[in-house]
Amino acid sequence: VFCGRAMTRSGLSKHLSSCSQRVEAIRAAESKMPATQTGRLYHLQVRDAYSSDFWLLLEINGDASLKDLDYYLRGIWLECCGHLSRFSVGGWRGEEIPMSRKIERVFRPGLELTHIYDFGSSSETLVKAIDVREGSPLTKRPIFLMARNNMPQTTCTECEEPAGWLCVQCLIEEAEWTVLCEKHAAEHPHDDYGEPVELVTSPRLGVCGY
Repeated sequence: VFCGRAMTRSGLSKHLSSCSQRVEAIRAAESKMPATQTGRLYHLQVRDAYSSDFWLLLEINGDASLKDLDYYLRGIWLECCGHLSRFSVGGWRGEEIPMSRKIERVFRPGLELTHIYDFGSSSETLVKAIDVREGSPLTKRPIFLMARNNMPQTTCTECEEPAGWLCVQCLIEEAEWTVLCEKHAAEHPHDDYGEPVELVTSPRLGVCGY
């Protein structure tokens, strides 16, 4: 969001530490905020546990809680039906960490947590601390989005045109990932689960009610 460059997830994680536009944004934020209101801010790398297509690079206030992070992940990627969720170190069988725990009491560079949303049709997200800085936040909210993946490109199952829709019936009833262009989405015969849904950049697309 600072310089508009398109890079890989790992490339952007490294680039953000020296991005001149980000440095300017931080300086501007610090000029508007008293030194007494500065604090620790954590650079987090967030990615889907099973697909390299979906990732986020966030900066979160150290005095925010895991509940704030859970709320954000639900909003940008996951929320469909108000399912339960949890953070842990080590996945399903790892140690669960209370949602009330402050970010600065949990993360240190290199530490990775697993976030699980929905204990039935679960979505698993890996959250890793990349870096920490002392200074002023770039937003009044607990979390600032620094970068995210572009929309994954895919082609229509019926032809070679770019796809923009997913048939939920094919996915649920036949376990087939059927994506369609505009023309074939309009002609597709399956409608027991409604019309094909538009593709969005979320790892939970097509799961439960998403």
